[in-house]
Amino acid sequence: MTLPIVVYGSPILRNRSEALPAGEVDTEVVKLAGDMFDTMYAAEGVGLAAPQIGRNIRLFVIDISPWADDEPELKDFKRTFINPEIYWSSEETDYYNEGCLSLPGINEDVLRPVTIKMRYLDERYTPHDEEFTGRAARVIQHEYDHLEGAVFTDRLTPLRRSLLKRKLEGFAKGKYFAAYRTK
Repeated sequence: MTLPIVVYGSPILRNRSEALPAGEVDTEVVKLAGDMFDTMYAAEGVGLAAPQIGRNIRLFVIDISPWADDEPELKDFKRTFINPEIYWSSEETDYYNEGCLSLPGINEDVLRPVTIKMRYLDERYTPHDEEFTGRAARVIQHEYDHLEGAVFTDRLTPLRRSLLKRKLEGFAKGKYFAAYRTK
């Protein structure tokens, strides 16, 4: 089932998300993750965090396998992240042009660490401790920011943010176009 995507200006995008209880597989969370994948695909995204659908929980999904033509290691890279924790980031950084389903029509170059290490649970509540690099690390960090109450424009220089100010204020007033359901 596709869900409406929360647009910039909604307070939920600024809240730090709550951890999900550890333990056995939660069928509601598994269904929600499936709905999030459906929503992400319908909006032609590669990642979606729970706050973006109005849920204040530490859950996000990504599918970056469409980028496998450029990076073969991304083939079949579809994952669910529950209660993720980034515990290390490389000093090496790079810029990449990012967009966000909660900020339709805005794309900017964002500086992020090239490599990260993180712990998380998958949809079966199996624990993982992995290192990610390149585009995988970037998409994970972007979605992780949503769980921390941040959006990618927070990472821009003050000058770039000021140049986007009017457009960002317009989101809160409903002045945007998205080719998918929003709220």
